[in-house]
Amino acid sequence: MSQSPEARQGTEPADRARRPRPRAVVALPNGFTLANLFFGIFAIVSASRGDFDAAARFIVFGAIADTLDGRIARATKSGSRFGEELDSLVDAISFGTAPALIMYFAVFQSSRWEWIFCFFFTACAVMRLARFNVESAGRKTTHFSGLPSPAAGMTLATYYWFSQTPLYTETIIGDLPWHQMLRWVMLGLGMLMISNVQYAKVPTVNFRTIKGVLGFLLVIGTFIGVIFLPKKFFFPALMAYVLYGILRTVFLGLLDRLPGRDDADDDDDFDDPSTRRRSLRRRSKQNPSGIHTGHEESPA
Repeated sequence: MSQSPEARQGTEPADRARRPRPRAVVALPNGFTLANLFFGIFAIVSASRGDFDAAARFIVFGAIADTLDGRIARATKSGSRFGEELDSLVDAISFGTAPALIMYFAVFQSSRWEWIFCFFFTACAVMRLARFNVESAGRKTTHFSGLPSPAAGMTLATYYWFSQTPLYTETIIGDLPWHQMLRWVMLGLGMLMISNVQYAKVPTVNFRTIKGVLGFLLVIGTFIGVIFLPKKFFFPALMAYVLYGILRTVFLGLLDRLPGRDDADDDDDFDDPSTRRRSLRRRSKQNPSGIHTGHEESPA
């Protein structure tokens, strides 16, 4: 018995909804994730050969690929739990292990015990990524809880770039005891990754509010610095971002408005089993497909 045109018309949208996405679209975000892994491994190899300039460049390339994979996954709605786990595993190498080894080969190699700082930094990066997967799954937030691992990794990797500039070698900055200071920088970055210090994501750009205009100027200034003055720009800018999160949290804490306090109150409500069940049902309705695209991205 033939189906009427009206009946066929009514089934077409449902068929389109069930139709699987092309494999190329699904594989594209994971391709950028694997590109991030390629750059991370190449950075380690370059550092072991003494080419620290190339090693820093590959970490930056990895951060760009890491930013693109999440954006492409959301734009094509091809995100998956597999992609999320792959992204975190790759980030642990590209922004945890690779920057730590760059620092070891460039600064600490002459010492027998300073490799422990590399272990600590890598361990914190791994814990930070695991916590991000657990706490930020499927949630849209305006801030990162803890320093993002790409920002921490690029801070370490681009120190060598900065150390080769006239701003470093011909000023008082180069006279500072960097060999000792970098130990504390690694410890500090590691602890910030697993802390509750709030760090802003990419600023909102619009011309309707002062905040949007400032966000636009910040993005433009970042692009100019990255394109025309990368070696002078990256390390100081990333250190400013690190300090910004600390100062912001301390300031808001003094005002008794520490970010995340409302979330903590919500967590207390979870002591009630009925409240927990209601919240889980509400989250499942908001995200019925279970698709998880919360890749951690570089803030810059």
